[in-house]
Amino acid sequence: MYRIGDFSKMGRTTIKTLRYYDEIGLLKPEQTDKYSGYRFYSSQQLFQLHQIQSLRQIGLSIDEIKLILSGVDSQGILQKRKAELIAELDNCQDQLSRIEFILSGQTEEVIMNYHATIKELPECIVYSTKMTVPSYDDYFQLIPAIGAKVTAKYPDLKCSIPEYCFIVYLDGEYKEKDFHIEFCEAIDQMKEDFDDIKFKKVEAINAVSVMHKGAYADLAHAYAYAFKWIEDNGYLAIDNPRESYIDGIWNKENEEDWLTELQIPVKKK
Repeated sequence: MYRIGDFSKMGRTTIKTLRYYDEIGLLKPEQTDKYSGYRFYSSQQLFQLHQIQSLRQIGLSIDEIKLILSGVDSQGILQKRKAELIAELDNCQDQLSRIEFILSGQTEEVIMNYHATIKELPECIVYSTKMTVPSYDDYFQLIPAIGAKVTAKYPDLKCSIPEYCFIVYLDGEYKEKDFHIEFCEAIDQMKEDFDDIKFKKVEAINAVSVMHKGAYADLAHAYAYAFKWIEDNGYLAIDNPRESYIDGIWNKENEEDWLTELQIPVKKK
């Protein structure tokens, strides 16, 4: 039999840990002197301690170790931990690829201007309309007119909070003139369609998000950055890009202060 101090040295663990294992019933001493309170451990318990340490080192919780030592579903617990570790490895690889992208010769100007993140675009109800737009300047007349038209039909309709309006480009390629879009505005309730205005639910989806500050004419730089990021980090674009307008002519005097979020739905390769 070994006193707790000697047992802690043999097991390469602290006395504090052994006392804690005793308190929670994970590894109780073979004997405890009823007068002095001294704890005594056997050589067989050294084997048990080693098993506990091994399970702790693969990241199992105390509760999971208790279940394994009691013979309850050890395979299930280990398979669950394996899946968690695989997910952690995938996450680490994803972070490494992002770091490599930043270090891969991108100019300091690009690094300062653009950053990509993966985010979930939440499910929402929108009213939408499809149209052909002659040029980007026409947005300033067309989009307010859509809002006024919907408000006149449904004065009780409210925009979602936070507000979320976006344009989906339907051409599949960049066009400077006569491009086809779908304009969407997130709202608080579903309504009946009317004229060319359609109401629908947009499902949640993961997307690469890149913020662009400045004129719409310079959005091509954000697109180039986003699609290179997608390619270099092992993702695939799975739907048409969205442009979400956060700040613009309606609340900022200078176009240098306009803020647009480019959102490209993606999935891992």
